[in-house]
Amino acid sequence: MAEYSATIQWRRQDREAFSDNHYSRAHEWMFDGGVTVPASASPHIVPLPYSVAENVDPEEAFVAALSSCHMLVFLGIAAKRRYVVDRYIDEAVGVMAENGAGKLAVARVTLRPRVVFSGDRRPSPEQIEKLHHLAHEECFIANSVRTEVVTEPRF
Repeated sequence: MAEYSATIQWRRQDREAFSDNHYSRAHEWMFDGGVTVPASASPHIVPLPYSVAENVDPEEAFVAALSSCHMLVFLGIAAKRRYVVDRYIDEAVGVMAENGAGKLAVARVTLRPRVVFSGDRRPSPEQIEKLHHLAHEECFIANSVRTEVVTEPRF
C-alpha cells in the first residue's frame, strides 16, 4: 500500500513568551514534492493576531481534501465513461459543530460541484448525480473520515 507524509513545522518567535498564550499559530506544511504551504489556526478558533487569516487552516484543508478527492474520482469515472469534462468547480463548505460526544468537529461538509461537459456525449442530470454518488463512494478521504489517528512523538 502507499504511504503519505507531510512535515509540519512551527517555531516560537523570539519576542513571544509562549506561556502567556500570546504566540503566533503560523506554521508550515511541507510536502515531499517540494511544496510548502503557509498554515495557521483558524481565526474562528484563535483570534487575530495570533492566527493568520491568509494562511490555510486545518479545517479548510479538511474541506479542500474532501472536495479535491471527490473531484479527482469524479473526473476518473467520467473519463472512463467517455464524457469530456471541460471544467469542474466546487465551492465546498464545512460546518463546525458539536458531535455526538460533545466535541467540536467538522460535522458537515457540503460539496457543491459544478461540472461543464462538452462534446456529443453529455450525461443527463440523473447520470451526473449517479457519477457524484459513485465518486463519493470511492473517495479515499471520504472513506477515511473515521480513521484511527496515531500520534508518534519524535524526540
